[in-house]
Amino acid sequence: MATDKKGRKLPKGIRQRGTGYEGRFNYKYKEYVVHGRTITETQKAIVDLKYQLEHGTYIPKSKLTLDEWFDTWMEEYKKNNVKRGTLITYRDIYKNMIQEDLGAAKLSDIHPEHVQRLYNHLRSEEYSASSLSLAAMILDGCLKQAYKNGIIETNPASKVQAPSRKKGKRNSHIALTKDQQALFMEYAKDSYLYNFFAVMLRTGMRCGEMRGLKYTDIDKEKNVIHVQRTLKYASGEGIFEDTPKTSSSVRDIPLTEDVLALIEAQRKYWHFKVEKLDRYLFCTGEGNALSYNQVESEIDRIVKRINEDGNEFPHTTSHVFRHTFATRAIEAGMQPQVLKTILGHSSLAMTMDLYSHVLPDAKAEAMESIASAF
Repeated sequence: MATDKKGRKLPKGIRQRGTGYEGRFNYKYKEYVVHGRTITETQKAIVDLKYQLEHGTYIPKSKLTLDEWFDTWMEEYKKNNVKRGTLITYRDIYKNMIQEDLGAAKLSDIHPEHVQRLYNHLRSEEYSASSLSLAAMILDGCLKQAYKNGIIETNPASKVQAPSRKKGKRNSHIALTKDQQALFMEYAKDSYLYNFFAVMLRTGMRCGEMRGLKYTDIDKEKNVIHVQRTLKYASGEGIFEDTPKTSSSVRDIPLTEDVLALIEAQRKYWHFKVEKLDRYLFCTGEGNALSYNQVESEIDRIVKRINEDGNEFPHTTSHVFRHTFATRAIEAGMQPQVLKTILGHSSLAMTMDLYSHVLPDAKAEAMESIASAF
């Protein structure tokens, strides 16, 4: 029986190699080798590889391409562990940002310089910081599992500098000023999404959460809005319901009188002959779900009219309304922990990031207000 560097006995088939471990086993008279950072990780890699061999999903590492391994990784390691919408996002990011450069390459031929070259290329494109981070996370996770399974000797993505936006390209939290907010809503009065925008500004709900809202989510007895689903889109499938972004996104938002009035007005807006309580509250004239693009197009139409009338107005998206709500809440003195629960943030740090953006102006105003005291 093999021992480690300290003389301790190791499980059968496992040896210490450098700072990690190597596992060997035979299957149908052929030897297979896996690696891991710990004994437990190596044992798991052995179990995973045996499963693949027994179910016919194993591809020899000398021939396995990144495309082939990505499909296996998604099917065997991600499908039952992440939300459906997350799976779709992973596939979209891989297809749009990774596949063209590395998809056809054999795993054994991918080296750190290839991954770094991909990241440098992505960094030069106009991708958002979140997309860059997600692409790096997906590639690293995919290759990390390949390493655990003994398919590759090392994870090349762990040895490079992850992509980030160039200096000066960092996204900031953009919110409408009070005057811009009022101007937008004035021009939105003739829009079929007027109530949608008004409720979003007063609750900070995400666009997908707003589009997935049903009248049955409006709890008049407890005076809350139950946020319990979001709408997403998949190519070839259309719009579908998914659980909210994180567990903390499933939440109750206090229902104020003005928000309730807007919701009641929306419920009667399309004058449906037969009222269905499970219909999406904000929908098309035919009662169908709203798409993200429909919402964004309506925002663009309204902003265009504002600009055509000689008013300067910034480029605006539905997410700007969420930041606008958060900004108004902070300006009104709402405490971070309370705002966190209303926004459905998964951590207080995310909420405090909003505070760090808004508070500098508030501090300047506070200093001006006491200037006369001196």
